[in-house]
Amino acid sequence: MVPLIYFIGLSAILFILGVVGVLIRRNAIVAFMSLELMFNAANLLFVSFASYYQSLNGQLFVFFVMIVAAAEVAVGLALMVAIFRSRNSIDIDQEHSLKG
Repeated sequence: MVPLIYFIGLSAILFILGVVGVLIRRNAIVAFMSLELMFNAANLLFVSFASYYQSLNGQLFVFFVMIVAAAEVAVGLALMVAIFRSRNSIDIDQEHSLKG
C-alpha cells in the first residue's frame, strides 16, 4: 500500500504546476489546461483520502468536480472561439475589453 503522504505530495505538486501555468502563460488554452490540472489535483486528493478512510464521500466530491470541470471547458472553449473569431487572437493580455 502506498502511503497517503505520497498522494498528498503529488497532488500539491500538480496543483502548484497548475497555479504557475495560470499565472505565467498568456495563452487562454494553456490557462484552461492549467485550471484543469488544478481540478485533477483536487480530485486526486479527494480520492486518496476517500480510499484511506474507506468512505465514499470523497468520490462523490470528485463526481461533482468533474461536472464543474466539464461545464467550465464547454463554456470556456465557446468563449475562446467567439473571441478568436472577432479578434483573431486568444492572448489573455490583449483582452482588456472584457474587464468589468
